[in-house]
Amino acid sequence: MASSWEQENLGPALCREIEAFRAAHPVGEALQARIPVPRYPYYGKEVWEQAASALLCGENLLLAGSKATGKNVLAENLAQVFGRPAWDISFHINMDAAGLIGMDTFEGGQVRFRPGPVFQCAQYGGFGILDEINMAKNEALAVLHAALDFRRVIDVPGYDRIPMDAAARFIATMNYGYAGTRELNEALTSRFVVIQMPTIGADGLERLLTGEFPTLEKKYVRQFGALFLDLQKKCESAEISTKALDLRGLLDAIRLMRCGLEANQALDMGITNKAFDAYEQGLIRDVIRARIPQKLERGRLFTD
Repeated sequence: MASSWEQENLGPALCREIEAFRAAHPVGEALQARIPVPRYPYYGKEVWEQAASALLCGENLLLAGSKATGKNVLAENLAQVFGRPAWDISFHINMDAAGLIGMDTFEGGQVRFRPGPVFQCAQYGGFGILDEINMAKNEALAVLHAALDFRRVIDVPGYDRIPMDAAARFIATMNYGYAGTRELNEALTSRFVVIQMPTIGADGLERLLTGEFPTLEKKYVRQFGALFLDLQKKCESAEISTKALDLRGLLDAIRLMRCGLEANQALDMGITNKAFDAYEQGLIRDVIRARIPQKLERGRLFTD
């Protein structure tokens, strides 16, 4: 893509190193489909430089931040820019060591080993995206220790000791604000370098909205960006919960407007109704109406 890393004008030396990495670690045809094609770019030159430098140095990344800071967006963009196949590994209560590394399965009358996503990352030099890593059970994550530190191996019980491919990296994301999250084990945290993800600013919001909706009137690009920042301030001051601070919901609402739905109805569906308390919904609607007129229709929003 004419990707966001190029749009951020990263230093030429860093760009050359990324290109050299891609050339040194080609990806076979069978894995090309696993290289992500991100839906959204990530904007933020400083974070790009930190993340790319860490990966080039062979480090694993932990992206920590509050809601709507673009952790998964950045992880996808990094895999695409480095030209690596990616495995998305979502942690849940039933995820265990076998789910990460692999397990025996009965196939064709024989017992065979079915590799898990961490095993495949190690084997093929992929980027493993460990989504919401602080929701995982410590006993599941313990199997990653040898893969994440200087040993860079996976010891599969009953099979073999698998060295990590030189291009393999792990990018973990975490958010302390969700139910079910916990403190990360100190031994695990020490195996990552950590980036505290900044909240998106007005410039990044306007670039995102313009890229996603090129025919949206400039006036409303600014208003929708300002609306999101207003909601963010309300959340920071604890006037409303973070349920309404939903960048995906804002983008979904604008798509509904493009399809013809009146603006306040679309914003109710994308943002307001995600808070289930009637009083809080009223506060959110007040914030919206301070920026977006009632009965705003598609013809006033889009130029096409």
